[in-house]
Amino acid sequence: MAEWRQAFHLEPPRGWLNDPNGLCWFDGRYHVYFQYCPLAADGSGPKCWGHYESPDLLHWTFTGVPLTPDHPRDADGVYSGSAAADGGTLRLYYTGNVKHPGDYDYVTAGREGNTLCVETADGRTMGPKRLLLTNGDYPADCSCHVRDPKVWRTAQGWRMVLGARSRSDAGRALLYRSADGLRWQLEAVLEQKPAFGYMWECPDYFELDGQGFLSLSPQGLPHGTYTCQNVYQSGHFAVDGDLAEGRLHSFAEWDMGFDFYAPQTFRAPDGRRILIGWMGIPDADYANPTTALGWQHCLTVPRHVTLQDGRLCQTPVRELDALCGAPRPLPEGETAAEAPFRLRARAAGSCRLTLAGGLELDYDAGGRVFTLRFADPAISGGRTVRRARLNEPGPLELDVLVDTSSVECYINGGSTVFATRFYPASRRIAVQAQGMQASAAPMRPMQVDGLA
Repeated sequence: MAEWRQAFHLEPPRGWLNDPNGLCWFDGRYHVYFQYCPLAADGSGPKCWGHYESPDLLHWTFTGVPLTPDHPRDADGVYSGSAAADGGTLRLYYTGNVKHPGDYDYVTAGREGNTLCVETADGRTMGPKRLLLTNGDYPADCSCHVRDPKVWRTAQGWRMVLGARSRSDAGRALLYRSADGLRWQLEAVLEQKPAFGYMWECPDYFELDGQGFLSLSPQGLPHGTYTCQNVYQSGHFAVDGDLAEGRLHSFAEWDMGFDFYAPQTFRAPDGRRILIGWMGIPDADYANPTTALGWQHCLTVPRHVTLQDGRLCQTPVRELDALCGAPRPLPEGETAAEAPFRLRARAAGSCRLTLAGGLELDYDAGGRVFTLRFADPAISGGRTVRRARLNEPGPLELDVLVDTSSVECYINGGSTVFATRFYPASRRIAVQAQGMQASAAPMRPMQVDGLA
């Protein structure tokens, strides 16, 4: 296919997209900022923030590039961060990356990871940049890798977590407290013994039904057959008590697919906790053919996060239902559907769903193992196989979002999720369902303005 532009996933107009940043509801609109290299689809250009906004998660406007590396303290990149409202003002907190020229390893020397803040009244027009923290304000045993501030407000004041790497190569999060969101004091260093990876990126803290969770993207975890299969992972710890006490346990991955990293959550105006992740990953050994067409990567659809029987589950936000047409039953054997579409299926035992002749979603009921496998390298970009053991016995339920060049598979109410890019030769996707009852509903594209 000449190009694989998506129908209901946010992408960059051109260039490179990675981490979602500054996710929030502010001034009657949803705001999705993201790491953006508009000049280079391989991510080699200056790191900026791009910006989408929407009144309803269905109609989006790309407003441009509100943050660029134009300050001495962010000269080598406006890196990831978050947003927090202060009355009628939105504060954006981010990491300003600076790399000094010289013979440095850029881990223990030669790099600045500055925490900056900028304010906006409309989400688009930015005020002056304000330096809040430098490397000298972080614990002395931290390396130069301290970044990705997530800021939130409580009844007692402002709090912030930063991802970090110690000089002894242990991942950690730095917890800060503030009375005004501008002057910060270190409250606690959060880490695991023994070390849980060498770097914790993109930390996030939130609570559901009184239970706290620390989300992060740790680098350096050992790989397993059913866990931690990507080069880097993204997951969450349950938190006992106040976050400052540092009692973290029960790490679970957010997504078991090939393409998921650096998720961030925020609170919708109706109270829902919504998550968006980068549908990509750094340093992967697989590729995306859109790079040759001038752009790369996308974001996941917004996901509603709920707590079910002590486990975090994710489902596509209900707003996406408005894009779906009437479902039609799929026969056993092979048929076809025009992308984009949404497929729902139920199986009492082992089953397999094959898309585009080479992307297999396979369930072994005996071992309760779900496998996402590429049998055709022509559509995979080098992706091979990912697996997960399911916790739930009994019937299998699938909710599969098939866009022009991506698949998000939600299993058993979103207790397990797989996200992957794939690159079929046509929008007309061959579908083969075996051992399941399935139906497919066409989906219309969401509206995205401002890309010209």
